[in-house]
Amino acid sequence: MPKRHAVVAGAGIGGLTAAIALHRRGWRVTVCERAPELPGTGAGIGLAPNALRALDAIGVDAARAAGSAVPTVMGVRRSDGRWLTRTRTADMAARYGMPPIAVPRPAFTAALAGALPPESLRYGTAVTAVEDAADRPTVRTAVGPDLPADLVVAADGIHSPLRRAHFPAHPGLHYIGETAWRTIVDAPDLRIPAMSETWGRGERFGVTPLSDGRFYLYATAVVPAGTRSSDPRAELRHRFGSWHHPIPALLDRVGRLDPGQVLQNDLYDLASPLPSLHHGRIAWIGDAAHAMAPNLGQGGCQAIEDAVILARLLPAGNSRDGGNSGDSGDSGDSTDSVPAALAAYTAARRDRTDAVRIRARRVGRLGALRNPFAVAARDLALRTTPARLALRGMDDLFNGFRLPG
Repeated sequence: MPKRHAVVAGAGIGGLTAAIALHRRGWRVTVCERAPELPGTGAGIGLAPNALRALDAIGVDAARAAGSAVPTVMGVRRSDGRWLTRTRTADMAARYGMPPIAVPRPAFTAALAGALPPESLRYGTAVTAVEDAADRPTVRTAVGPDLPADLVVAADGIHSPLRRAHFPAHPGLHYIGETAWRTIVDAPDLRIPAMSETWGRGERFGVTPLSDGRFYLYATAVVPAGTRSSDPRAELRHRFGSWHHPIPALLDRVGRLDPGQVLQNDLYDLASPLPSLHHGRIAWIGDAAHAMAPNLGQGGCQAIEDAVILARLLPAGNSRDGGNSGDSGDSGDSTDSVPAALAAYTAARRDRTDAVRIRARRVGRLGALRNPFAVAARDLALRTTPARLALRGMDDLFNGFRLPG
């Protein structure tokens, strides 16, 4: 029997996860990615228990596929090194069944791509438009030929051309007032056991151990959009070189990198929620659907949740009539069940992802405070909050993933 065909626009973590989930539901999948190949460089990504459960539901073991590190503690520090809040990962594992892990993003992306048939992946193929999205979608690409589809998954990133095309009245992105630097350095000799984020006045610095002795580093600063220095390594040294150990030692390693290995991006989130996460037979996932600030480490995690739940709600890929005019569905009937599944996807995901987007924005505002009195009050509040209460505050995030049905 012919299979339903899904075209996924974007080969990031969300798009590849959606492709795997649909492929394992029996769909024929084509992933169109504008980049010419898989990225060989990049930063890291944290995978919280909710994302790990979602991946497990489609048979993906992230730690085994890409390697991972589990720090002994996680928390927030002041620029002098004093801990403001700290949680043992053993306590997190006891509460949530597993601890968060960190993986190198390029290795994880490569592992996801490797779980798909090679013919499913088309690099150097940007999706330029989707025509007749409500009935029988045709996906136009920059290199052709056109791709007829039963479903289009818009995983085309924070600046999603498909979102702009199909929600033209939406206000789009909102600059949250910060820029961010990200990189990975080799530093096995430093033996840093903790995953930490240090908060100063309008600046933050994060340290995440990876499995191979490397460290994923990120930093943020409150600056006007578009602010750039000629040498990001020197800029980081200037801003953070006097902060607590091991930040200066890590910055020494950053100084040995090529400047192009230090990524800088201004931080945006979606100004308001989309009216719907689907339009016709297009479903939006990840940053294309609900771009959020990185302050909770949930951007990629929510994209993974989107992908898995979308695939679970859709009918199986085998179809008696080979088209979207008569989908067989899980129940074996001849009705077209894809539109109803996409409506269920919006109902399942819109409120949760928007709540996470709003929460991430609020946490970012705390981290970006610059007034010394406001910073002192913030630090005192964090320091006096019991660890068990701080951990309990993550329940809705880490326990929030639920498979439908």
